Amino acid sequence: MIKPIVVQEISKSYGAIEAVRDLSFEVEQGELFGLIGADGAGKTTLMRILITLLLADKGKAYIQGMDVVDDYKAIRKIIGYMPGRFSLYHDLSVEENLNFFASIFNTTVKENYHLIKDIYSHIEPFKTRPAGKLSGGMKQKLALSCALIHKPDILVLDEPTTGVDAVSRREFWDMLKKLKTMGVTILVSTPYMDEAGQCDRVALIQSGSILAIETPEAITQLFGRRLFAVRAANMFTLITSIEHLPGLKFTLAGQFINVYDEADRYNSETLLSLITAAGNTGVSITEVQPTIEDCFIKLMTKKPAA
Repeated sequence: MIKPIVVQEISKSYGAIEAVRDLSFEVEQGELFGLIGADGAGKTTLMRILITLLLADKGKAYIQGMDVVDDYKAIRKIIGYMPGRFSLYHDLSVEENLNFFASIFNTTVKENYHLIKDIYSHIEPFKTRPAGKLSGGMKQKLALSCALIHKPDILVLDEPTTGVDAVSRREFWDMLKKLKTMGVTILVSTPYMDEAGQCDRVALIQSGSILAIETPEAITQLFGRRLFAVRAANMFTLITSIEHLPGLKFTLAGQFINVYDEADRYNSETLLSLITAAGNTGVSITEVQPTIEDCFIKLMTKKPAA
């Protein structure tokens, strides 16, 4: 069976900067696949290669079995793309933008309205408003409607929820899950680690390389160490102490510090004794489950420097 997306050892550099390095992965039919990484990780470069807007320096990529270089015209007809920056026409109304994108693909809004009904219904009351005057969440819904109006087989979304409020982010992911049930294959990138759990599988990307590809549940199991949320009366003193205790690693986690031991030697009682002996008072320690963000940071520290 032909895979919707196949990436084989793709590399791309901008001068001395290697944006992506030997990336390889496959996306299954009807899968919601996430590219998870911070700004500058290489997500946008990879997506632009896949949607035929950028040529790779090395490697091959295929969309529905078609080469992204040789078959770019055919690929553009079956892909819906939503760039990270709102790129619709600000001075055209909501309705005019949607009609324009439908006409590009020789279709009409009426013909494919069923594809966007659940999304477009949120902004249809404002269809005469200029797109540039929409809120962030409404712009997001309009951009997704325009990407879907030609009934694409594959949807490519580059950081679609960046800068959008929490409610709109949740609504957007609910929309993606519904599109997935309709058989649309979705490739989405995000810098938000909490959104990784919304995907069927994720690829963690850092500095142009893939650190891991797994289901969100399997990613958290890669942590392989007990993790403790730690507080103390003086958090600055606590951080200083942990930095000087051999084998302990930590990350900031809101009002707590997440601490683990590289050799996994300690339970909560022995860790409490160790931190208290270092001069800390009012210490509380609770064992917690690692998140994808914890795993991502741990994998980054293991990655050799380029």
